[in-house]
Amino acid sequence: MINNSNSSNSDPVRAGLPARPWPGLLPTSKSFGNFGDANCMEQLLVHCANAIQSNDATLAQQILWVLNNIAPPDGDSNQRLTCAFLRALVARAAKTGTCKILATTAARYCYNNNLLPLSTHRFSAIELATFVDLTPWHRFGFTAANAAILDSIEGYSSVHLVDLTSTHCMQIPTLIDAVASRFESPPLIKLTVAAPTDSSLRPPVLDLSYEELGSKLVNFARSRNVAMEFRVIPSTHSDGFSTLIDHLRIHHLLYPEATPPAAEALVINCHMMLHYIEDESTAIIASPSPRDAFLKSIRSLEPTIVVVVDEDVELTAGNLVCRLRSAFNYFWIPFDAVDAFLPAAGSKQRQWYEAEVCWRIENVIAQEGMQRVERAEGKARWVQRMRNAAFREAAFGEDCVAEVRGMLGEHAAGWGLKKEEEDQLVLTWKGHNVVFATAWVPA
Repeated sequence: MINNSNSSNSDPVRAGLPARPWPGLLPTSKSFGNFGDANCMEQLLVHCANAIQSNDATLAQQILWVLNNIAPPDGDSNQRLTCAFLRALVARAAKTGTCKILATTAARYCYNNNLLPLSTHRFSAIELATFVDLTPWHRFGFTAANAAILDSIEGYSSVHLVDLTSTHCMQIPTLIDAVASRFESPPLIKLTVAAPTDSSLRPPVLDLSYEELGSKLVNFARSRNVAMEFRVIPSTHSDGFSTLIDHLRIHHLLYPEATPPAAEALVINCHMMLHYIEDESTAIIASPSPRDAFLKSIRSLEPTIVVVVDEDVELTAGNLVCRLRSAFNYFWIPFDAVDAFLPAAGSKQRQWYEAEVCWRIENVIAQEGMQRVERAEGKARWVQRMRNAAFREAAFGEDCVAEVRGMLGEHAAGWGLKKEEEDQLVLTWKGHNVVFATAWVPA
């Protein structure tokens, strides 16, 4: 992809691309400045998506040529956002009918040298912790969940914590610290994690096994005078974590609910993982959906608390254009935010950060069926699912809210916190909803 419209590469013939067949229908390079508005970029992407869907390779290539000129990979946040969607549309075109011919030509100019190979890179635990802590995107959920969990396990001598997370237990060290600080005699923590298979891994990926990770966590807990057991259950979102559910049922029978302090608390921590479970659009049997079935299975275990943290965006639409619009009006946030805390374009941290966002955009736009795993639902939909599964909301205390606000104070201005419906916390960027956190108990 070129970096400015005055470059000789902006001439499609000199760049090795076919000339535009309909001169005058699309702008010349001199008029590209009128197309730098985010709304205009979004509209061009929509027209391109429609052209690809209708197998109109000629129109699709014209629009891709325009997008190439107005959205350099090292431009401002809107340009980098558009560039990511351009790459995703090219990837989709390569899979679609007559528009496959776009793959060989478009790939020449939408290649982004700045993107790092996220899907093949393995992060060390320290690298991943740094990556996760760059923004409050994950830390917000960690902080809110930890506060809710601490309140719920008061008086229990043992806590069975089931950690369903996309961040490879990066929340657990902060929880261990909080447990050690709060309780004079900390409860035993039995940590169970669902280990993905190689085929179900999504970036970022850790460079050590879950057994090695567990050993590090147990040792860290011991250093904080917290007893911990670690268990790995091979189970993935692709089957609705059925193996994990079976394991929990057996464990539940061995440790039935009792009265504190003899009881064992069951804590289910769902951090940006539930949206990988199939929804109604991919399930072979639509009712009950795998998501609803999972929640009802969890409910049958009578958990002490269930924490659900996820992104407040709707990405399940079967219609490509609807999905593109929703994604475009959500993923501008990480591109805009990164300019506030990592303004240096050559920063390796920024490159990894944007590579992860680009991977997700490509999955939303270019993939279909079981390969499209990024299927987030808005907060309202998850709230309804939880209520339908016979859960009721548990309020976050004022101490929790204060702790979240304190954490946000460590990050760039622009991040905010609001409460919705009294019991729901929402992370915002410049007033726009980003991530929500909810806590639930059996109704």
